[in-house]
Amino acid sequence: MPDSIDVTEAAPQPAPDPQSPPPVVSDETMAVPTVELDHASDLPDDRFLDRELSWLAFNQRVLQLAEDPATPLLERARFLAIFASNLDEFFMVRVAGLKRRIAAGFAVPSATGMSPTRLVEQLTDRAHQLMDEHAEVFEEIVRPELAREGIHLVRYDELGDAEQNRLRKLYRSDIFPVLTPLAVDPAHPFPYISGLSLNLAVQIKDPDTGKDYFARVKVPETLPRFLSVDVEGRASQVTDASSLDDEPRSFVPLEDVIAAHLDYLFPGMEIANHYTFRVTRNEDVEVEEDDAENLLKAMERELLRRRFGPAVRLEVADNLPPGIRELLVRELGITEADVFHLPAPLDLTGLNVIADLDRPKLQFPAFRPTTHHKLAPVETAEEQNTFAAISRSDVLLHHPYDSFSTSVQAFLAQAAMDPKVLAIKQTLYRTSGDSPIVDALIEAARNGKQVLALVEIKARFDEQRNISWARKLEEAGVHVVYGLVGLKTHCKLSLVVRQEDDGLHRYCHIGTGNYHPKTARLYEDYGLLTKDPDVGADLTKLFNQLSGYAPKAKFRRLIVAPTGVRAGLIERIEAEAERARNGEEAWVKIKVNSIVDEQTIDALYRASRAGVKVDLVVRGICALRPGVEGLSENIRVRSILGRFLEHSRIYAFAGGGEPEVFIGSADLMHRNLDRRIEALVKITEEQQVANLVENIDLAMADETAAWELGDDGAWRALRVDADGAALTDLQATYIERQPKRRQRGK
Repeated sequence: MPDSIDVTEAAPQPAPDPQSPPPVVSDETMAVPTVELDHASDLPDDRFLDRELSWLAFNQRVLQLAEDPATPLLERARFLAIFASNLDEFFMVRVAGLKRRIAAGFAVPSATGMSPTRLVEQLTDRAHQLMDEHAEVFEEIVRPELAREGIHLVRYDELGDAEQNRLRKLYRSDIFPVLTPLAVDPAHPFPYISGLSLNLAVQIKDPDTGKDYFARVKVPETLPRFLSVDVEGRASQVTDASSLDDEPRSFVPLEDVIAAHLDYLFPGMEIANHYTFRVTRNEDVEVEEDDAENLLKAMERELLRRRFGPAVRLEVADNLPPGIRELLVRELGITEADVFHLPAPLDLTGLNVIADLDRPKLQFPAFRPTTHHKLAPVETAEEQNTFAAISRSDVLLHHPYDSFSTSVQAFLAQAAMDPKVLAIKQTLYRTSGDSPIVDALIEAARNGKQVLALVEIKARFDEQRNISWARKLEEAGVHVVYGLVGLKTHCKLSLVVRQEDDGLHRYCHIGTGNYHPKTARLYEDYGLLTKDPDVGADLTKLFNQLSGYAPKAKFRRLIVAPTGVRAGLIERIEAEAERARNGEEAWVKIKVNSIVDEQTIDALYRASRAGVKVDLVVRGICALRPGVEGLSENIRVRSILGRFLEHSRIYAFAGGGEPEVFIGSADLMHRNLDRRIEALVKITEEQQVANLVENIDLAMADETAAWELGDDGAWRALRVDADGAALTDLQATYIERQPKRRQRGK
């Protein structure tokens, strides 16, 4: 599971008119849904769950993985870090955005009817509860169990003299030169506290005058969060914990070592006391694109502004005295409700360092993806030929079980080098810092091919990286475009045009996940490699829309947002309802990250009333209320969380005996359906259709461990059967199946 989860969806905005340039808006400037809830008058007013509270429930499920003794110990530490990172982003974007809209007077009641002010109060109260529980799980469960395994997370004053002396030497050589103490007095105004930085509030006394002073010391983010003292007492910075062996280890928080040596920073002064605190700021980004002659420069300016966003949360050590708390609250411009008192150490995102220790017995079993059987060389000595494989049949990839490097990455690398390839067109929403995908595009341009890269530089929290890649691509001769004004380009598309003996052919990849080799090993996603002429024609039209002017394009195997995904899905849901009313087999099976869109939810409610069986696998937010008599008794909702982040989107319909199944980039959220370019592709091969339907059926099976959503909005963990036996882990099932499926050629 990755170190952060995408929790952000901006307030609803109107869908752009495909016949004219879309309105210029930023993700957070609109607050009122403009879509009408058709036929909603016959549905109860309390049919929706609040999306923000539902997200907090999702993060609680992450925390439950850290509590679960069945989760390997170091992975439990990692889930604690993921929980903390998730909550950081939630406050930076969702809570900050809601508060900003309230202050500006643009906030309106949510779909549940709850007022914005009341919602903020509920979110704050629930966040206090979850953060207290998070600290308790670390202190009372995970930390003691780590100690029993010889991994000691200790405070500086718990170390012996020899260990402290060694850390003192490390402090003088590696830490002290990096520190900058900032005094607060009439000559030194209260300093700017950067978002997510860990800080020491220091009380100082002048022994000559008896005057008290206050100073702030920032814990450098450039240094490791934890320092290691090995079995022989040697102190070191830990930047790659994987090199450590099974011998007992002690880890000390960096801020403890700094605090123990404050006299080096304030010579001649008495250190009265010190306390840790941490600030979360609004770090969302807004760019008014029509005001920007150069979108790259506009985004760079906005990233600088983001560093100085207003504070939305203050975490403080629980021993912080009232006087300093009041000073921080006043200077940061927050309320007492925004202050979270927690036991030290603060900022448990640093536990990733511990989770990365080389202790295989305390981690998930080793797993290596395999090459999809259709892409594997026929003969042992034969080189992989992706184009030949795709020519034989469509290839449905399931990552991380199917290797990304020997499929999508190999597809683009071969395209870059193949003299028969004339052009490559590619979307890039998120990619890695050392991306082989970007390298392939650059290599293709250098080889004289026409290369188009559609880079979404507004991908939240990846803006700076994407700006760098955009410039690097432009310098190499790649045609770089940034999509349509007012819309993010979120679809995952590759198009390769190849000259062959019988003419031009278009090879395509459409995925549910990003072109990111690192997250492809952690995220569960699907992708389709195909030479189908209909898909090739569809992608050609879509890329022409994104890079030029083609507003009236019609598609064959694709459904494209913002003009077609909501309508296309609702049309199919309603067709299933009609089949159910006629006594025919009717079902809907959907797997998404989140479901929030009210129109789609209402369509599912009406289908349930008609007798359609609806199965929903929702990893994160779910605003639909299942199991309500007379409304949704035919709808079941489950959530799967585990070592991989369930990220794929599947939409399946009974189709009157010929199931219709789509995969793609779109979740059922306003941002995906109204303000993003998204693409779903229809799967046509019978076995692939069956495999995708089976994915959802396995997740919904009684034998599979999951969480189930009740009509009251509460999630119930399903971990053991009636006899107390552990239920099956879905992801472990796929890991076990993968080699066997390759042997069978399925």
